[in-house]
Amino acid sequence: MRKAPLLLSTAIAVALLSTQTLANELTGTLKKIKDSGTITLGHRDASIPFSYFGNDPQQPIGYSHDLQLKVVEAIKKELNLPDLKVRYNLVTSQTRIPLVQNGTVDIECGSTTNNIERQKQVDFSIGIFEVGTRLLTKKSAGIQEFTDLAGKNVVTTAGTTSERLIKSMNADKEMDMNIISAKDHGESFLMLESGRAAAFMMDDALLYGEMAKAKKPDDWTVTGTAQSYEVYGCMVRKGDEAFKKVVDGAIAATFASGEINVIYDKWFMQPVPPKNLNLNFPMSNELKQLIAKPTDKSAEQI
Repeated sequence: MRKAPLLLSTAIAVALLSTQTLANELTGTLKKIKDSGTITLGHRDASIPFSYFGNDPQQPIGYSHDLQLKVVEAIKKELNLPDLKVRYNLVTSQTRIPLVQNGTVDIECGSTTNNIERQKQVDFSIGIFEVGTRLLTKKSAGIQEFTDLAGKNVVTTAGTTSERLIKSMNADKEMDMNIISAKDHGESFLMLESGRAAAFMMDDALLYGEMAKAKKPDDWTVTGTAQSYEVYGCMVRKGDEAFKKVVDGAIAATFASGEINVIYDKWFMQPVPPKNLNLNFPMSNELKQLIAKPTDKSAEQI
């Protein structure tokens, strides 16, 4: 009978030692989350249907946000934190990388292209989406290709790969376009809808999202040969392999279970807030291949 308390004390001591050892082994973002009991998610306000505000201006929603919440669930299990608090932090095209780098946000899942230039600053999860950069314009404008933009006002969103591509095209082909860089996708579309620009260049899925919220969606069309194919990923701090492993594992599990098909259908094939319009954007073969064989490589590397 005397041995029972001794064995119990030993078991408790071992358990405490194991817990302490785990805490000591944690580094980087996982340690930050464990110590604070909070994870901070970076999100967008107008990247429909990836990450944006719907009817509630305080609650981000979207395809990428749903995947981000899968990551949160995985981190709860990894760190044994069932009551993990989730904090939201709005980012823009210009601030998203700095806010990941300086630790203000722990992960950003929105509409961020994984490219070689950005890989020097942050790490990316396995790909979550693949897009082509095209044009949104009025059907009556007579614009079908990028060559039709010569001498016209063209809007894009500042800090995006589309901005870099259209400026390079303008210089290389001497097209005399007036390129307007708006602060976000919502402002870009507003400039297009109000007639201050003839076309809006951006990732095709985002253009379908903007078209869905137009006053008269049938007046608009997405057109033009894609100038690039780009893979979206979730951003995490560079060199934080332990955290990236959990992020990748959560997304890969969502792919493998087939739940990604439900998430995709919800945001691209069904009516979405705020106007409950349907994007009618079927899953591309490129995205199907990405889901079947997940990779953290950019389209430039695939």
